[in-house]
Amino acid sequence: MTTPTQQLSDAGVSIWLDDLSRGRLETGTLRKLIEEKNVVGVTTNPSIFHAAITSGTDYDHIIAGKAAEGASVEDTIFEITTTDVADACDLFAPVAAATRGVDGRVSIEVDPRLAWDTAGTIAEAKHLYQRVNKDNVHIKIPATLEGLEAITATLAEGISVNVTLIFSLERYRAVINAFQSGLERAKENGHDLSKIHSVASFFVSRVDTEIDKRLDKIGTDEAKALKGKAGVANARLAYQVYEELFATERWALLADAGALPQRPLWASTGVKDPAYPDTLYVTELVAPGVVNTMPEKTLDATFDHGVVTGDTVTGTYDEANATLDALEKLGVSYNEVVALLETEGLDKFVASWKELLADVEGALASARKAS
Repeated sequence: MTTPTQQLSDAGVSIWLDDLSRGRLETGTLRKLIEEKNVVGVTTNPSIFHAAITSGTDYDHIIAGKAAEGASVEDTIFEITTTDVADACDLFAPVAAATRGVDGRVSIEVDPRLAWDTAGTIAEAKHLYQRVNKDNVHIKIPATLEGLEAITATLAEGISVNVTLIFSLERYRAVINAFQSGLERAKENGHDLSKIHSVASFFVSRVDTEIDKRLDKIGTDEAKALKGKAGVANARLAYQVYEELFATERWALLADAGALPQRPLWASTGVKDPAYPDTLYVTELVAPGVVNTMPEKTLDATFDHGVVTGDTVTGTYDEANATLDALEKLGVSYNEVVALLETEGLDKFVASWKELLADVEGALASARKAS
């Protein structure tokens, strides 16, 4: 019997794990997911590192060593996160080699407090890339308006980028433009375009969480019938944008020079509402050339009972547009929702980062006292 995760891979979906920790690397559980559940990459974010570093004792010896050196809290976190990512890059190196760098990628995000600082983001992206020093690393940059130029500038340096926190179709178009502009500049700078990789992380479940709240307030049968449909519809229309903007003459020139398309990545794929199938944002978003990054709970559910029926995206665009139109008619503003979600997403990552700074600061102080 072919497993559902193998069926996803066969349908052109790359499965990445949305999690990383020292424990996963040292115990071999991450290697096991590669071998048994078709995992071919990893994404991280400030919330993931906060959870990893502050739960358990896996990092105590590193923090004690940094305390003895007199390192700052920022230097300590930088050391921990880049070491974990570099070691994960080594683990995924055979996958990267087998796929010519398309998969086997590990993402690390710039300091989320820089999301509105173009120059700061560019500098931090270079710093992270130099420190991790692995060909299969992705530097994660949020798709804020200020982030767009940083995405272009980072790609122009030959650095692979994971563009994160995309919620709207309009912003997604701007992200693809920033990506193609970056490759055009990279080509001018003499970089080998075939070695520059990128994904565009389009968030799914958070769209439903926010829109469902508004539909509950409306409370009509018509409103209730639309619950749980906006996230998938939005992502499917993003795939339509992807198909459209990677079929242009502009893209053909880049492809002729060796460039590979920036793949859509479905993020925030864990179901927040227990009333929905726990594989909703996996099985309903199957299409060739996409990435689905899953928390382990969603990965396990997919492996256990996911029903993969082939491409569930191509040809659904009229239905998806009808869903968004119906929401607008009920007074649910798409533009208002996606703007709010971007703000909330960034605020959440900044809050996680600040909590991490405070927690590691406390751990460094305790380690200094103990010594």
